[in-house]
Amino acid sequence: MQNILNVKEKLETQARNEFAIAAAHEREEEEKLNALIARRDAYEAHLKDLVGSDLDIRQIKEAEDGLEVIKYHVSQQRLNLAAARQELEVARSKLTAAMQDRKTHETLKEKQFEEFKAEEAAKESKEIDELVSYRFGSAE
Repeated sequence: MQNILNVKEKLETQARNEFAIAAAHEREEEEKLNALIARRDAYEAHLKDLVGSDLDIRQIKEAEDGLEVIKYHVSQQRLNLAAARQELEVARSKLTAAMQDRKTHETLKEKQFEEFKAEEAAKESKEIDELVSYRFGSAE
């Protein structure tokens, strides 16, 4: 029973590690998204400045094109973040299942040990009764 419990603990540890990796990946993707959003905001401010100043159509067109590229990257990064969050949820469910499985086996092991102690106590009681009845029978 202890061998099974050891395996379950190793599986739980592995699930914890996978969860930590998925959480780190999710944070990394979120940081990338935040950086892209900040960059997009800077592009929008630059475009607004260009439109408000002397009209240079070429610069305005370049700024608009750059803004469109950044918007595309932001939308792609949102998809990457959603995928990372999905991976995190899968890792979380695996971890939860591994923890429940380990707890179940711990409980079974404890019950088995309690049954063993009860059986040993019953054997000991029987031996004591036999010893007492032997002494009582031989004393007469």
